[in-house]
Amino acid sequence: MSDYTPVSCGLQDKLEAIATLHRTAKITYQSDTDGTATTESKVVDIYASNGADYCKLGNGTIIRLDKLETIHAGGEQIL
Repeated sequence: MSDYTPVSCGLQDKLEAIATLHRTAKITYQSDTDGTATTESKVVDIYASNGADYCKLGNGTIIRLDKLETIHAGGEQIL
């Protein structure tokens, strides 16, 4: 995936902590089909595939990490 822009290790660490703590996050991201989208769900997995990193949510949504715009979880803004 040549157009992928890696995110910071700090952001990946925070997402993994959200997943480990089973927190619900409100996430705004760039959707491939609808422009900007917002969803609220638990983060269940952070993984790499095809040269990019992804976040899988409990509602089935999969977001490429460089498409994330804002993340709120546990009363704080993560991104």
